[in-house]
Amino acid sequence: MTVAQQAARAKEASYVLAALPPETKDRALNAMACALRVHADEILAANRLDLQQARLAVEAGHMKPALYERLKLTREKLETVIKGVEELVELPDPVGRVLAATELDEGLSLYKISCPIGLIGVIFEARPDVVPQIAALAVKSGNAVMLKGGSEAAHTNDALASTLQTALASVPGYPAQALQLIHTREESAEMLALDQYFDLIIPRGGNGLIAYVKANTKIPVLGHADGVCHIYVAASADLEMACRICVDAKTQYPSACNAVETLLLDERWPEKNKKALLETLLKNGVSLFGGADIAALARVSGPVTDWHTEYGEKKLSVKQVKNLLEAISHINRFGSHHTDCILTAEHEEAQIFMDLVDSAGVYHNASTRFADGYRYGFGAEVGISTGKTHARGPVGLEGLTIYKYKLYGNGQVVADYVGANAKPFTHKKIGSKQ
Repeated sequence: MTVAQQAARAKEASYVLAALPPETKDRALNAMACALRVHADEILAANRLDLQQARLAVEAGHMKPALYERLKLTREKLETVIKGVEELVELPDPVGRVLAATELDEGLSLYKISCPIGLIGVIFEARPDVVPQIAALAVKSGNAVMLKGGSEAAHTNDALASTLQTALASVPGYPAQALQLIHTREESAEMLALDQYFDLIIPRGGNGLIAYVKANTKIPVLGHADGVCHIYVAASADLEMACRICVDAKTQYPSACNAVETLLLDERWPEKNKKALLETLLKNGVSLFGGADIAALARVSGPVTDWHTEYGEKKLSVKQVKNLLEAISHINRFGSHHTDCILTAEHEEAQIFMDLVDSAGVYHNASTRFADGYRYGFGAEVGISTGKTHARGPVGLEGLTIYKYKLYGNGQVVADYVGANAKPFTHKKIGSKQ
């Protein structure tokens, strides 16, 4: 079957999904979670095959260690994904919500109603846990989805997709063709050309992937190119808090897009604190990069060649700044508008930072690693958007819906509302009941 034929079937399924009752979608989610548990051994065995090949690629210098880490699917990680699928069942249905209701005139009522986007294409690299996460979000939000994973995770992706497709096919009324998987770059290119079927493309990967997708499709694209996240340590920051947060943000999962990549130290923060923080990072296996002033405080591995660098491993750029405004200027210039944090004891200073930093997530005294759909209570996410249209930050259920306007009348025509004797509109806000 060609990609166009798969897309056509998925598009037809999206029309059915738009009207599915919440109970059917929740049954589908439960079936998916059950199937993932039943077939966990097969899925993990498939992942081990991918890891064997990836290990050879790393040793040959063809794959970065960070990409290898993202490829790993442990039993613990799989169980976390499954719990995320189950938690989606408990969340309210995002479709059919009344977002606004207005009486245009007596007997003429306008409702703004949430609805699915339609058919979504997702292109991602390495992380196979993306398959069940996105599939589950698509089910709950009433969207059809076509997935294209990287070749490095081919065995795992196949095992996951096959398991989920079988589960969906077992649910009465659920169109199993709503979940599709493609494999090759040629198929990916074909998908990007099918703007007559796809309503949205979501790329999850590095700069090269994002740039390629944006340059080769007319379909709207949602996503982020990279995660150059910052932590600014202000003059009033608590040392113990700074150590805990910075270590967590850099080492808890270094290859994540929400891991901190640049540390900004206020010049007025006591020198002993700076040395203690940097030494703590070094003890936790972090390599520091900075200028001569940073080298005077701690051991550095070299200078920073590019302040817009996403290391994806235990490496960190460090810079001293004069004050809050210089920190904000640096972040807005060199950051990726993903997630940035200020550590300070001054509430007003934190508010200025959070108002002026132009990022999808701005934090006060908290690790950047909290930028995640699961941690935000979205159940999961299809990715993090750094754009400013439709959805921003972790994109969960709400970000996978759009809206339509429903107008309920009783024979009204526009001619009655124009001209010298035009009837006036009431434009009165009304209750949400349709």
